[in-house]
Amino acid sequence: MKQFLLWTLAVILMAASVIYQRSTGPTYPKKGKLEANGKEYKYKLLRSQETTDSARIELPVIDGVTYEANLHYKRYGTMDALTTTRFKIAKEGKFTAHLPKQPAAGKMEYFITGSINGKVFQIPDNETESIVLRYKDPVPGGVLIPHIFFMFFAVLFGLRAGLSALADVNTMRRWVMVALIGMTIGGMILGPMVQKHAFGEYWTGFPYGGDFTDNKTLIMWLVWVIALAAIGLKPKKNEMLNRAVVIIATVVMTAVYLIPHSMGGSSLDYSKVDQGIHPSEAIQTGKE
Repeated sequence: MKQFLLWTLAVILMAASVIYQRSTGPTYPKKGKLEANGKEYKYKLLRSQETTDSARIELPVIDGVTYEANLHYKRYGTMDALTTTRFKIAKEGKFTAHLPKQPAAGKMEYFITGSINGKVFQIPDNETESIVLRYKDPVPGGVLIPHIFFMFFAVLFGLRAGLSALADVNTMRRWVMVALIGMTIGGMILGPMVQKHAFGEYWTGFPYGGDFTDNKTLIMWLVWVIALAAIGLKPKKNEMLNRAVVIIATVVMTAVYLIPHSMGGSSLDYSKVDQGIHPSEAIQTGKE
């Protein structure tokens, strides 16, 4: 029963972490709703797009009303003039407008204005804000899916190691080792492969750049390396210090993991591109 309860708690904590990750960060869709005739119409606006195509920005179709919308956009971080295009009903029946395709790490900032039965709306509703969308090269599923799996796997077993340190010390070392293996495969091997496919570089964290995701992966990996080195492979008569080490490692891992994904990631410096530098040589990290 104790094992069942500890595993259940570990799964719940991991699931909560995953949900948090899915609802935060600068590349997950921006969700909201429009209201018309007493009904709510939900939308989900892109903040990430592959370089293989332009980004299709989609609003809900609302029938039986006078409804129009405009997409306003420019390259992120530039002094470009805004370009405006109207939303139209596409062949598949979607109400859409498109952002122009950009190189990997290129970003477009955009906002939407419109009206429903004469009532004006803007998305985002704060006139000083805009939505930022980042382009990335496609990442093969054979790399991306195992990367995601092993990262969740590592977090799950890291949480389980921490719970073992609290209530099941006999299995503590086993789960520390499993968490380190998962973090090594998912974060330190597959992670750089994902980065290479998406933005052209294997590693853009310390000491080569300020990519938050790479840096937090490095911290989580080091936490488990240090924990395993500190507690050793064999049980001790007095485990109090070792238990404290594992609990601290779990807390640090969790705190670092909860930093929103893709913060401070690869971003195209358009000022360099405008000077004639190839986009692949004009990518910077460490900025929003």
